Amino acid sequence: MEFKVFIESIKRKLDKPLPGVPSQLKMASMRRLMKDGKVVVPADVRKGGVLALFYPSNGKIYMVFIKRTEYPGVHSGQISFPGGGWEQGDQDIVDTALREAEEEIGVNRNTVVPIGKLTDLFIPPSNFLVTPIVGYTNERPDFRPDPDEVDRILEFPLEELFDELNNQEQDITIFPAINLKVPCFYVEGNVIWGATAMILNELIDVIRLES
Repeated sequence: MEFKVFIESIKRKLDKPLPGVPSQLKMASMRRLMKDGKVVVPADVRKGGVLALFYPSNGKIYMVFIKRTEYPGVHSGQISFPGGGWEQGDQDIVDTALREAEEEIGVNRNTVVPIGKLTDLFIPPSNFLVTPIVGYTNERPDFRPDPDEVDRILEFPLEELFDELNNQEQDITIFPAINLKVPCFYVEGNVIWGATAMILNELIDVIRLES
């Protein structure tokens, strides 16, 4: 599909009612499913924004993810969308997502066109209420990862994320040495699971909506 046509289509779909929590829960780990999706958001929750970025490259539509560096924390080494916590000075949560993407992967925020939001997702281990922002650039950005936060940048064609063969269950080990079998997107040897997979699944369901 031509990139401009794709963007116009997804803009229209993001204006419709979102698939929401049921779509997110399709990719939730058993630990979250055991709570039946009834997660109480605490009063002291921290707000954050992540950027689901589309861009054209080599005749295909791509999305970018990051593999976080190893550190003593709950999201160490995980694959995620670029993004982070709201800070004073951010105009809104869209500004948060754009600022964090610029800091983490070097995407000039002025080149990103936001086109909508997905359903907020509470992440209990880090006490973040994350708002996924959907946006695009008209050409592939000149990525420059922040070595303190990003181990490497991962670029995947949208067609691989849609491939049902890449929708799998994988065994993972998380801090501190907890073993889980989780639903995930297994793309080019990379396991996209947890909150990122839940957000991505809703985005894919949005794209699949009838125009």
